[in-house]
Amino acid sequence: MADGTGYDGVSDQDLLARHVEGDPDAFGEIVRRHRDRLWAVALRTLGDREEAADAVQDALVSAYRAAHTFRGQSAVTTWLHRITVNACLDRARKAASRKTSPVDDTERLEQLLEPHESASAPAERNDLHRQLIEALGTLPADQRAALVLVDMQAYPVAEAARILDVPTGTVKSRCARGRARLLPLLTHLRPDNSEGKNPGGERNRTQGPTVPPAAGPRRADPPDTGPSDSAAVKGGGGRA
Repeated sequence: MADGTGYDGVSDQDLLARHVEGDPDAFGEIVRRHRDRLWAVALRTLGDREEAADAVQDALVSAYRAAHTFRGQSAVTTWLHRITVNACLDRARKAASRKTSPVDDTERLEQLLEPHESASAPAERNDLHRQLIEALGTLPADQRAALVLVDMQAYPVAEAARILDVPTGTVKSRCARGRARLLPLLTHLRPDNSEGKNPGGERNRTQGPTVPPAAGPRRADPPDTGPSDSAAVKGGGGRA
């Protein structure tokens, strides 16, 4: 069933249950369905292809091992995104401790800054990307995760709250505190932010200046109607 045709009509939750029961192909189908979205989140969070690939691998290994802890209180996609965000933050913390800044690929910057905010020269784009990643790296992990999801990935606050397994008010306060800390560092990256723009007016957004968002449409996942899932996936990429 490597092509997934044998699982047509089987829900993600049922696939996860089959994996726990010993189906050798069920988890592979989950990976096939969600890997592109998880990859996009990891790449936009970390800005480095190798780091993003490693983070997704870490997250999938964690999900594979922790599948028995899933209780169905959130969508499987929300659970997987939460594990992936945590895996990315783990790698970001390790990279910050090594004082590294992966900014040698100018194409990646276009996923972090709007086109009108991108400098024309490759050297300037590299510098903007470096400043953005370094500025985010100064934040506590919880604030960084909230800003990555809400400002860079354009998730609604409610959905970001489900992914992070916290109340919506906590996401809003983390975003507000993170933006306040980033404002002196990022104001020069948003030269047009006071000319007719109203970041706080968008649906489900908190007020105040935002981190430069990711370009391109946000992924369209099915809505999660329940509270967030087990705390087993919290911290360190959802290790079991």
